[in-house]
Amino acid sequence: MKEFALKYGCNPNQKPASIYMADGSELPIEILNGRPGYINFLDALNSWQLVKELKEATGLCAVTSFKHVSPTSAAVGRKLPEDLKKACFVDDVEGLDENPLACAYARARGTDRMCSFGDWVALSDECDAMTARLIAKEVSDGIIAPGYTDEALEILKGKRKGNYNVVKIDSSYVPPVQETKMVYGITFEQGRNNFKINEELLNNIVTENKEIPAEAKIDLIVALITLKYTQSNSVCFAYDGQAIGVGAGQQSRIHCTRLAGSKADTWFLRQHPKTLSLPFREDLGRPNRDNVIDGYINGNEEDVCADGNWQKYFTEQPARLTEEDKKEFLASRQNVALGSDAFFPFADNIQRAVASGVKYIAQPGGSIRDDLVIEECNKSGVAMAFTGMRLFHH
Repeated sequence: MKEFALKYGCNPNQKPASIYMADGSELPIEILNGRPGYINFLDALNSWQLVKELKEATGLCAVTSFKHVSPTSAAVGRKLPEDLKKACFVDDVEGLDENPLACAYARARGTDRMCSFGDWVALSDECDAMTARLIAKEVSDGIIAPGYTDEALEILKGKRKGNYNVVKIDSSYVPPVQETKMVYGITFEQGRNNFKINEELLNNIVTENKEIPAEAKIDLIVALITLKYTQSNSVCFAYDGQAIGVGAGQQSRIHCTRLAGSKADTWFLRQHPKTLSLPFREDLGRPNRDNVIDGYINGNEEDVCADGNWQKYFTEQPARLTEEDKKEFLASRQNVALGSDAFFPFADNIQRAVASGVKYIAQPGGSIRDDLVIEECNKSGVAMAFTGMRLFHH
């Protein structure tokens, strides 16, 4: 296939629309089901790059959940602790521990379930039946992977009344070193960002604490590769092989850090005993359950525990998650890693990061206030590496 006609571009009024190879060669993709759109393909091709690089850097299979050209999370194939299985709604899946790809999907899709609603999924490895069954349970727009087992493909074809978007990509495809895009009729050209992110990038530790253990290095790599494909400015919190909070597209770095930190806090609090024991009504759908959990933790638009409200969601009125509950539980969650796509201009970012359990940081460095940022890290015993490499993505 050399060209694929799209229904429309970013918006319904933007017609005609298509994807094709500028040199007239075959597209490195095959559409196995559905009819992906313009934004679907932007998500698909960005998300594929993320999981491909994450597997190359760690040697572990990887999965990401994408929405609006940024990852909600990314994860490598590690077993889930029992509380995390419950928080991700996969505690009833037999054999999950023996399937790294399914574990990676459960982590990536379960991190920020509010933002992952209607996501695009990318897998680094061939999609198997167990992973497909997990995907089938969720509201999702499509998937990209290097292959699918016959059983997995049949499961995925059954989603969205047979219209679920399934894309197969040639894993051996290598894009040109120069890339172009057009804005307002003007063509931009730049060298493709082929910068490799690996453990060597973490050798320049500038703080008094020089210890970044192997597990934390993997978390920092997860954070940095996630940032490489996140709309800038961006900050990413990572823990136990997965991105647990992504702050994307903010003009101020402290707003990135606050947003990512609040998402990381919510991810941890989804595993609080009170949250895990919420007595949901059996007729409450998964998306509504996600909304209620978010409201329960963060006290959003509706007090879900109030009289007249709780009856809509629970079989009995649940105990509230108090500020004291949150503070005590979050204080026990430490050794979080944080990556930033550009330098921290002020020490307030470190203060906010430490409040969410951050112990390891990787950032480019190069601010005129680097000394103040390093000093703030030293106050809290944080180990920080200067990578020397900015990771803006637009």
